[in-house]
Amino acid sequence: MQKVSFFKSIHVKLVLIYILLILLALQIIGIYFARELEENLKNNFRESIFQRVDLMQYSIREEILKERDESMPTLEESLKTIVMEFSTGLKDVSYGDILEIRVIDNRQRIRATSELENQNLIGQRSNTDLVRRALSAETLFENIKLDNKTRNRIWVLATPIRNGAGTDDEVIGVLYIEANIESVFGQVNDINRIFLGGTAVSLVITIFLGILVARTITQPIADMRKQAQAMAKGNYSRKVRVYGTDEIGQLAITFNHLTNRLQEAQSTTDAERRKLDSVLSNMTDGVIATDRKGRIILINDPALELLHISRDITLGRPIASVLGIDQEYSFEDLIHMNDALNLNFSITDAPYILRANFSVIQKETGFINGLITVLHDITEQEKIEMDRREFVSNVSHELRTPLTTMRSYLEALADGAWKDENIAPTFLNVTQTETERMIRLVNDLLQLSRMDSADYELNKDIVLFNSFFNRIIDRFEMSKSDKVTFQRLFPEASYYVEIDTDKVTQVIDNIISNAIKYSPDGGNVRFGFTVQGEMLKVMISDDGMGIPKENVGRIFDRFYRVDRARARSMGGTGLGLAIAREMIEAHGGKIWAESEEGQGTTIFFTLPYDLDDFDEAGEWA
Repeated sequence: MQKVSFFKSIHVKLVLIYILLILLALQIIGIYFARELEENLKNNFRESIFQRVDLMQYSIREEILKERDESMPTLEESLKTIVMEFSTGLKDVSYGDILEIRVIDNRQRIRATSELENQNLIGQRSNTDLVRRALSAETLFENIKLDNKTRNRIWVLATPIRNGAGTDDEVIGVLYIEANIESVFGQVNDINRIFLGGTAVSLVITIFLGILVARTITQPIADMRKQAQAMAKGNYSRKVRVYGTDEIGQLAITFNHLTNRLQEAQSTTDAERRKLDSVLSNMTDGVIATDRKGRIILINDPALELLHISRDITLGRPIASVLGIDQEYSFEDLIHMNDALNLNFSITDAPYILRANFSVIQKETGFINGLITVLHDITEQEKIEMDRREFVSNVSHELRTPLTTMRSYLEALADGAWKDENIAPTFLNVTQTETERMIRLVNDLLQLSRMDSADYELNKDIVLFNSFFNRIIDRFEMSKSDKVTFQRLFPEASYYVEIDTDKVTQVIDNIISNAIKYSPDGGNVRFGFTVQGEMLKVMISDDGMGIPKENVGRIFDRFYRVDRARARSMGGTGLGLAIAREMIEAHGGKIWAESEEGQGTTIFFTLPYDLDDFDEAGEWA
């Protein structure tokens, strides 16, 4: 996870927010305080002057309205005395310095001034705008202006002087006052500087306290962040420290509870995944899972083996393409497919068929998440089904031929042929032969059926195989044609085996009968056996017409004949070698053939043999 920078951390943000809020509050308080303080000082300054202005106006009015004689001072001298006295008195009681007091009559002529440097202005017309406005409006005007020389702020007052105390009396002049109000603003600035110093101190304390307060909030959050990072890596053992019982503390407790629940859920998920992996790995059937677009997201090892592909080239590919059915079916077709689909991967002489069953992964809302495909190898089942159909067909054919022949001859006899002494015996003889053939066929079928169902037991005896094999050959040698020669290639040592003599005799009888049938005149039939490891290997060979290479492996199948016409004419049922294979395999051995077309055929079979089980006399050790 990316590391959070210092200025983007929640700790810094909380401290900054805390500081900004305090600073904003202090600024609002400071602005309000400064403004109110300034107004208060200005009002006090004005009131201190206004308190003397009324008395000054009364004195000036009396001097202006007084009847004068030659013994009395002039009006200008009297007014100068008044303004000088009042100027000195105002300086004592006001917050600022009185710069000048002027008395101006109703014709805008200056009659007196407190400023010594401006005594030459007496008698001259006043050009002050504030004075003209006060005379014309008959009301007082005040203003604050900037002194061009000292650059200090000056408070200017122009108030009318009436000939009486009433507001409707005639204006006889204007009292003009200039006062230095800069001291008031200086006091405000001093107080503001004190306030700013206090604000700075409070901000330092606020920052320190803000860091401590923010830490109480951010520390649990930082712990939960570290725990979340640990959980993302699969570590659920770490716990968040609980600092209190407030909302943050309750969040930490809830987070720890969530960690425990996630750990339990993860353990359950891991256990279920292991179970699923075990099930998928140990299934004999192949399983393929896709996403909602039909791309493979999971495939088990049996499915890879059945399809003969690797996992790397399978994941992410469309399932229809992997199964080789993308030309016939789309993913939407597979979703709606209710029946199983057979996948034929057979090649020449190597059948290979898979059966695919499709199941849709669907939510309760009906949304399709994907598809599950189960693959099963049904090659053996199809082969068994094919063999069953072929077996039924062969049995039907083998029974139909003699039955058709018997029906034809019996119909001929029923039509009167039985009266013919020359034809009737022949017809009856053919009927009897075909009946015996059907009896042999049925007996062979019953014997195969019992062997298939394991409904038989081997009655094993210990026999000297040399003598046993010789007796069977001797029996055939007495009845064989003189045109066929027997050759015995036996070892000098004696070999004992534990076998069911009736079953093995039937096997050898069948093989020898076939060798004699297919041996040409002057041909040889060879017999022999050897020991190979723990098996006794028996060989019976002829010089017959042989078997094509492509058919050698099938001569032990039921009803299989290389030359059907010749085999049927010789009375064979096509089950002899199939029965022989079942009997040899029941003894724990194997039977096979080696042949070349036109060079004869050799039949081999093995029987279990263990020399350690017998002593020199052939008895059990």
